[in-house]
Parts: sequence; C-alpha cells; structure tokens
Amino acid sequence: MISKGMGYLKNPVSRNVMLIGVLTMIVKGFGFFKETVIASTYGLSEILDTFYIAVLIPNFINNVFLSAIGTVFIPNYVRESKVSNKLGAFQANGFAITLGISLFFTVVSVLVTDVYVEFFFKGHTDIYYQLIKSQFYYVVPCIVLWGISSLISKLLHLNNEFVIPVMSGILIPIAILLAILGLKDSAPELALALGTLIGSFLQLLVLLVFATRKKILILGVPNFKSENVKLMFAQLPAKVSSGFLTGLLPVTDQFFAAQLAIGSIAALNFGLKVPALLTTIAIVAINSVLLPFFSKQAVQSEKLAFQSLFKILRHLFVISLMATIVFIALSNPLVKILFERNSFTAESTEIVSKVQTIFLIYVPFTISGMVLVNFLTSINKNNFMALVSLIGASLNVVLDIIFMKLYGVYGIAICTTCVVIIRFLILLRYTIRLNNRVNRE
Repeated sequence: MISKGMGYLKNPVSRNVMLIGVLTMIVKGFGFFKETVIASTYGLSEILDTFYIAVLIPNFINNVFLSAIGTVFIPNYVRESKVSNKLGAFQANGFAITLGISLFFTVVSVLVTDVYVEFFFKGHTDIYYQLIKSQFYYVVPCIVLWGISSLISKLLHLNNEFVIPVMSGILIPIAILLAILGLKDSAPELALALGTLIGSFLQLLVLLVFATRKKILILGVPNFKSENVKLMFAQLPAKVSSGFLTGLLPVTDQFFAAQLAIGSIAALNFGLKVPALLTTIAIVAINSVLLPFFSKQAVQSEKLAFQSLFKILRHLFVISLMATIVFIALSNPLVKILFERNSFTAESTEIVSKVQTIFLIYVPFTISGMVLVNFLTSINKNNFMALVSLIGASLNVVLDIIFMKLYGVYGIAICTTCVVIIRFLILLRYTIRLNNRVNRE
C-alpha cells in the first residue's frame, strides 16, 4: 500500500493533480470564509438574491462561450506545436477570438438587461429590479477580464506552471471581503459586485505579468489559415452548444427558484457551497492537468490515452464517493458551523442543509464526468457532448417543473442531481464504445 502511494507521488500527472488540489483547497477555503461573512452580513436576503441574479449572465457567458474557446484551443495548440514553430500566431488567434467574443457579449448583455430581468423574474418590486441592475453594471466588465485570464491560465498550465494560475483566484474573495468591510454601512448593495470587479482586474494583472516574465506569451500576427486553427473553429460550435446547454442548468434552476418564496435563490446557492467546494477542488485540478495531458497522449496513441482515462476514472470515483459519504453525514453540523449567525437563523440552517445533502449526492458523478469531458475534448468529440447537453437541458426543465411542484426548493436540487447522474452515465457508455472501437482497429 505504501509503495503504491509512493508510485502515485512519482507520477507527474498524479503529483500535479494533488498539487493543484491542495492549492485550490487553500483558495477555496479562503473563499468559503468569504461566504460565511456574506451569510452573516446578508442572510437569505433580497440583496443576496439580486446579486446572484446580477452575476448569472456574466457567469453564464464565461462558463459557456469563453470556456469553450479555451478548451478547444489547448488540444489544437498541442497539435500545432507538433507541426509548426509559429505558435505566436496561434496564440494571437486565441486571444483575438476571446477578446472579440467577450466584447460582443458584454455589449449584448448591457443592451438586453432590462428585458431579461423583467421577463424572467416577473412579479417583483421596482427596488428589486434596480438592485439587480445596479450590481450588474459593476459585474459585466468582468466578462472581458475573465476571458483573457482563462486563456492565459491555460497557456500556463500547458507549460506546467500551476501555482500562480490557481493562487491568483484568492484575489477575488479578498477584494469582496474588503468591499464588504468598507461599504457595509454606506452601500452594502454594491459591495459584492464592486469587490468582484476589482478582484477580477487584479487577477488578470497578476497572470499577465507572470506569463510575460516566464516568456510564455509569444503573441504574433494572427493566422487563420492553419489547418489546426480550422479544426479549432470546426469544433467551436459544438463545444459552445454543449457549454450553452450545460450552462442553462443553473439558470433554469434559479429561474424556477425565483418563483418560490424570497430567499429560495440564496438557499440554493448556500446549499451548493460545500458540494461546489468539493467538485471545484477536483475540477480545477482535472481541467488544469488532464486536458493538456490527454491532448498530448492522444497525439501519440489513442489506445494509451484510453487506458490512462479508465485508470484515472476508477480512482477518482472511489475517492470522491468516500468523501461524499462523509460530508452527507455531516451536512447539518457543517451548515450550522459555517453559516448560522446573525441574519442566518436556525430555520435557514435546516433548509440549506437539506438542499446541500441532495446536491452532495452528485459530487462523484460531477468529478468523474469532468474527466470524461476533458478526454472527449482532447480527441475532438465535441459533437456528441453537445447532444448529451441538449438531452440534459431538456430533462432539467421537465424535472424542475415536476419536482418543484412536489417538493419546492428541494425539488430543484433533486432535479439537478438526477440530470448530472444521467449525463455522466451517457458519456461513460459512449466512451466505452469508442474504446472498444479503438481496440478493434
């Protein structure tokens, strides 16, 4: 057993995953402290509900469109490095596309905000809508900042630079905490949004300086005629579609939660904090290490890449399942310790702990599913993932309607968990079929 553990430590992939996991745990631990301060300051309040709505569209754009660019950029950048020394031009392509799409969606978001807010979140007061809009205008510039930061981080990961990309994430919660401290009396409704903007700017600045000093940024003149650039563009619509449909899940959940009592959106978000902490620690490590790893292996041998995939998948599922069982057993005490103070009452703890327990069930499936997504992205199988995402998004709407009527805010959590598990099983079955085909060739 000891020698097996030492073997994992000697493996550079395992070592990098564990390194990023530890660093992410530190960053997210600090972020969790920030959430306890937010809970104590705002409780399940109107300000918090409106902030979560204000960041919904910027987060959606970042997770769908900007993330798609980064994930199709890496495997094709690796392929380009094998056949060309003009990587500066390829980098310039990625940044030009990212900046263009970021600016486009920033403008679109600003133009449609009034219609979007009042159409999707009907039945609220003018003060409620004004709170959303005033926070939104501080958050929307983050779309550009997040897009550029994401692409720089992926280039750093590809060059085995993991510490700074992960640790730079601590700047956003620090900025939010300082904003709460400075504005809690004069403008508490703007503290969260302003802190997010300042922290996002500082994060981009740190990444830009570090990547420049390491000479990882080698921007040249964009060249859109490269075969790998064309392949990247060909994969982009499917990856965007997949991300768009997957990104609709939290949007749909918050839309239905807004139809329930005030505080339901906040209850969902607080119930997600611990599951999100567990999944994010793993997913950040997986995305940072495994996408470049699988991309390089797939270029050399798809058969070897499949063998590595299933080995990693087995270990991660078992480990995450054991962690999930422990956290489910401790769900209520965790919520009480982390959040129950001041405006966050014992009644709030009861609601949030039940929501949290339901969300925790999907943790091993989310982590293992992200391994599959990274692998399928590395071999440019994005079309199938778009189809799976369409099935998941459609199922999410149907089950939200059914379960919300039966169980209220708990039903929304049940729906999300069911969709995540079903989506994982479909991706797993498809990957096994691909492996069987490769072995027959």
